Amino acid sequence: MRVATNAYTDAMLSQFNALSSQQYTLQNQVSTGLSVQAPADNPTAMENTLADLANQSTQTQYTANISTLQTRATNVDSVLQSLQTISSRAGEIATSAGSATNSQSDLNNYADEVNTLINQVVNAANTKDPATGKYLFGGTASGSAPFTTTTDANGDVTAVAYNGNGTVNQAQIGAGLTASADIPGANTSGTGPRGLITDSASGADFLNHLISLRDDLTSGNTTAITNTDSSNLQKDENNIAYQVANNGVMQNQLTTAAAFASSSSSNLSQMISNSSSANLVNTMVQLNQAQTSYQAALQSGAKIMQLSLLNYIQ
Repeated sequence: MRVATNAYTDAMLSQFNALSSQQYTLQNQVSTGLSVQAPADNPTAMENTLADLANQSTQTQYTANISTLQTRATNVDSVLQSLQTISSRAGEIATSAGSATNSQSDLNNYADEVNTLINQVVNAANTKDPATGKYLFGGTASGSAPFTTTTDANGDVTAVAYNGNGTVNQAQIGAGLTASADIPGANTSGTGPRGLITDSASGADFLNHLISLRDDLTSGNTTAITNTDSSNLQKDENNIAYQVANNGVMQNQLTTAAAFASSSSSNLSQMISNSSSANLVNTMVQLNQAQTSYQAALQSGAKIMQLSLLNYIQ
């Protein structure tokens, strides 16, 4: 009797393909360490993995934003510390110059020092962010120097103009949470973030108050120094102290946000690993079993084909 070989051949090819595919899949799992590489492998696990990957990408962006803000806050703090030192010295000069024992020569010397302080404040207020090249205190208009000055024939500053605005950039540091390390150089609106040099809500106007102090020193007007300049400079000092404290609070908030983002990212990494990683021990066992089955199928197929050929010859 002749035996048709089509049924045997089709069945063997189907089995070989299935075993070969299984080996390929298991080999990929061993080499990549991933049990889910395509939606068909495990649709639910793939869906969870993709969602976790998207969340992890978001946490990575939060971390990058936080790092940028931390660097900027540090740069801002350095300027604030300088301004605080200048403000303290200006207050000392106003207090000392108010004494009736000062000669006009003494007052002139103080005026020269105040001129130096004015220039230092302008330079500090026009500080650039080393990372971006943008000005720190121009608000969102940070492409050009926020403060420009008018000087007299002696090179002394007689007027100051603010070219920035009173708004600041915000960055997202968490779900529904934004923050800013920026301080506008001036805010005369009475609302919004306090201005660093000029702030109408707090009465601060540091550069103009220094100019007034210098002019009163030059003219010998100790009454104005005592009654007006000293109290105005105190407002400036209070405003700068507020900015220093606010910056410190912001840096603490950023540190907390950075720790939370790092923890969230680590948790998501673990969840992704749990959803998509292969158990290498079990996978190796399954791969060995698949390879053994494949070899057995090859041997069985060869014997069946030999018997079928003999039957055909008979």
